Order: sequence, then structure tokens, then C-alpha cells
Amino acid sequence: MIKTAVSSLLVCTFMLPFAVQERSQWQMPEEYKEVQVRQLEAQRNLLLAMADSMPQRLYRDRATPSQRDFAGQLHHAANGLVIIARDILDKPVPIRADTTTVFNEPDAMKAYLNQVYDFAVAELRAQSAEDRNAMVEGPGRTMPRWQLWDEIHHHTMWTAGQTVANFRKHGMAPQPDGVSSNELRATDNEQRAPHPPEVLIRPPPSYRPTVCPPVV
Repeated sequence: MIKTAVSSLLVCTFMLPFAVQERSQWQMPEEYKEVQVRQLEAQRNLLLAMADSMPQRLYRDRATPSQRDFAGQLHHAANGLVIIARDILDKPVPIRADTTTVFNEPDAMKAYLNQVYDFAVAELRAQSAEDRNAMVEGPGRTMPRWQLWDEIHHHTMWTAGQTVANFRKHGMAPQPDGVSSNELRATDNEQRAPHPPEVLIRPPPSYRPTVCPPVV
């Protein structure tokens, strides 16, 4: 049953984890920690692919006036992890984003993302079973500490997904099997067609789309 639960959680981004019958309601097997490490690496790869694919001149562009700009949205996706680690896991977080550069320079953004996820992976791997099973006040409800990593995963993937509108606004559609492109063919001064041809983006080789099996 443990293998079944771990397999289901690995392929389903938004499915809540199942409790193991032999254990208490809130405990998870130690093997589930590795699932959560893979979730963090999937988040890292996705955000890095997006940061690398958007032209620098469009980092401060907004899909709609009420949304964050592209760089702000990527920063928000990763910074949610920092906030949860600091405020709920009660861990000192030695990460301070210089938003002057992070919001404007792709290399600075990617360095910030790697710093966040290096910290997160190290903290998760070091988390003891006792600490993972301790109950804390999480976002909106009481939960075991291990579940906070799932909350982070849900928040990151939800937030990152909103940047697809930024890519589509400029004729760039993320596709698993697309052709990579870091620059748009048209310059800022050129007249763009009403429906420009889509430029496909290739994610890093380690990225694989998550497929959620039907719930019966």
C-alpha cells in the first residue's frame, strides 16, 4: 500500500497524500520525503525554464494590468517557500532577494531561484521524523509539518501556471516538445500581427509533465 500511495502522489500534483493504515492519521512513511524532494526539484526546473525562456525586456511586462509582472510572479512563486519556512517551520532563512536585479536580470532571477531551492532541499532532507509529524498552524488550518511541503508545492505550481498568460501574450506557448527560443523574432518597434505565430519553449531535459490519474 505504501508503494501505491507514493506512486499516486508522485504523478498527481494536486492530490492530497493518503495516510498509511498501520500508522496514525497524520503520519506518513519516511519514503514520502523523497517524493517531496522530487516535487521541489520539479518546481525548481519549471521556474528556471520560465526564467530562461522569457526575454529580459519582458521581465516587467504584465499579462493584465491587475496582475504582477512576469518577474514579480516568479519571485512570488519561490518566495512563498521562504515565507513558510521562516514563519511556520520556524527556520532562519539566509535568503534576501535583491529585487532591483532579480526583477530585471534573468541571471539574477535564476541565481535567486537556485538559492531558494538549494535551501529548501537541504532543510527537507534534514527534517527528522519527529519534526515532520509535529502539528503546526499551517495556512488556514492545523496540519503536520510534513504537509507544509505539499502546501508549498500546490502554491508554487498554481502561481507559476499564471505566467503562461505572459508567454501567450507575446506569441510564446510553453510546450513539452517545442523548439527552444529565448528571444522573440519581432523587435519592440515592429508591428506585430494580431495573432503572431507561436514560439515554442523547451523545458530542461529533466522536466516531465505531471499527469494526474482520474479519481474514481
